[in-house]
Amino acid sequence: MTDVAPDAAMDVAPDAASDVVSDAATDVTSEVAADAVTDVVSDGADPGDRAALGCAAAKVRGRPRSPAADAAIIEAALRLLEEGTTVDGLSIERIAREAGVGKATVYRRWPGKGPLMLDVLRSLEETGPEPAGVSVRDDIVANLEFMRRRGLAKRNSALLRSVVTQMHANRELWRAYEENVIAARRASLRDVLRRGVECGEIRDDVDLELLGELFTGPMLTRAILHEWRELPEGLAERIVDTVLEGVSPREPRVSPRG
Repeated sequence: MTDVAPDAAMDVAPDAASDVVSDAATDVTSEVAADAVTDVVSDGADPGDRAALGCAAAKVRGRPRSPAADAAIIEAALRLLEEGTTVDGLSIERIAREAGVGKATVYRRWPGKGPLMLDVLRSLEETGPEPAGVSVRDDIVANLEFMRRRGLAKRNSALLRSVVTQMHANRELWRAYEENVIAARRASLRDVLRRGVECGEIRDDVDLELLGELFTGPMLTRAILHEWRELPEGLAERIVDTVLEGVSPREPRVSPRG
């Protein structure tokens, strides 16, 4: 598709070039056309044609990103991973070719392979629950139940397991995943715990960062480190109730009467 577009763009009159590219701007093809026009302009054409074609490309690039192109690129990366290509073996050029778009289309969305792979991993995960804000206990249980179901999905999905394992081995990619995905989940849990302190369900002398790890640690251990351990229903409730019992406000001691 990218080979045909430059030849076609050179054959149309300057005034028609803008119409041709603009009509295509509603789908993935428009992105390819924009890349092709850019190639024509940079490779050299008559001054009048260059001005018209450059204007046409600018109009296409000024339009909102095409969700269809976003999805095509993500799905292309997933297909390559499913076929056995490693994360390190992927390249922007190969992903673009598989998606049927130009490299410039990919780079307009992601500055490099790392950010793209971060979104690929996000596409494999479901969105975490929003705290209902009624019961602190129930919100923490919902958070851990999401982790339990995610752990089960990872065990049942060879693709998800492979991608997560490969990204974990890539320190730069995993750091980005920690900062952009996991950090947001931790912050959400801390907000719930902070609310628990404010409403008197959790003591105010407790380190909330440590408390968050006490809640999530047992589930993560089973889901990631000890994949042979079961992740039964009710596990989230058992973990939450056990930890909450230790951090609930203490009943004041009554001094024995002499």
